[in-house]
Amino acid sequence: MEPPRSDGLHYLWWLALAAAIGVLLYLLSPILTPFLLAAILAYICNPLVQRMESRYLPRAISVALVLLMLLALFVVLLLIMLPLLVKQVQAIAAQVPAYLEWLRTTLTPLVQSYFGVEVDVALIKDWLTEHLYEIQAFAVKLLPTLKTGGLALIGFVVNLVLVPVVLFYFLRDWNGLTARVDEMIPRRWHDQIIVLLREIDEVLGQFLRGQLLVMLLMGAFYTIGLWLTDLDYALSVGIIAGLVTFVPYLGVIIGVALASLTGLLQFGDPAALIWVWAVFIAGNLLEGYVLVPFLVGERIGLHPVAVIFALLAFGQLFGFFGVLLALPVSAALLVWLRHVRRSYLASDVYKA
Repeated sequence: MEPPRSDGLHYLWWLALAAAIGVLLYLLSPILTPFLLAAILAYICNPLVQRMESRYLPRAISVALVLLMLLALFVVLLLIMLPLLVKQVQAIAAQVPAYLEWLRTTLTPLVQSYFGVEVDVALIKDWLTEHLYEIQAFAVKLLPTLKTGGLALIGFVVNLVLVPVVLFYFLRDWNGLTARVDEMIPRRWHDQIIVLLREIDEVLGQFLRGQLLVMLLMGAFYTIGLWLTDLDYALSVGIIAGLVTFVPYLGVIIGVALASLTGLLQFGDPAALIWVWAVFIAGNLLEGYVLVPFLVGERIGLHPVAVIFALLAFGQLFGFFGVLLALPVSAALLVWLRHVRRSYLASDVYKA
């Protein structure tokens, strides 16, 4: 299909095509997530595959070895996190009677003394008995939601299985795919677009390498710090908190929540959590003022506030699919804005 020859209509044609592709991607976003995740993993893993291939290993074997490494890493993380989850659920279930007794003997008198409100436990019990029918009706209404949740879980498992399959083909055919994309670039803008894509690739590579170092260092810091506080499952909590530092401040929030729950179940005294919280305060300061500025920010010039805004904005617009797209698109926009700035500074409009 040939675009119109008129320059005005020519640009409108390309704009309409880009808009149509954007709408199509938005409509297909629920099923594109595993493909996009596989593409991102392929982009990250391709340098390792190329390095193996340069040592006279066939590309298919190199790809298989990389996939085995990723699978081993996933299994190790699963083995680390599952005991923590099972242990905490069991501990919470065992502590339920003690928590109820604490509510009756401690919290109720405090509410009565500070607010002058009497909490009649017997009255609450009678109310629950009286409204048992409504509670049962609510439970019946909840069943379709649980069914939907079950279907969503099945979809999640299918997507999880689909990712390594798609990843294998992306990695195996990476050179051919990139060559075909190169052939589709309009010749008039080919050189400019290639320069732009190379700069985007460099920025993304620096960001990912820097963020990976931050994740590893923060995981080690949290693990050692929590181990020094004598917290059970310090390794599991530390690794989880380190891994989710990829999203700004999420690592601290999740880490504090997990460590506080573990410490409360272990020590039974909220005062014992002070040192646990101190570890995360120190870790947040280390990450925000030393590691991220040195290992990530200075390399790509993307401000942490811009990272947070991009993640929230794309997540709001496109869901999890948008979160995966946020950082690559932000890096591309950053490079493009640098080119626009250089063009503006070299233009007659600026120099006039």
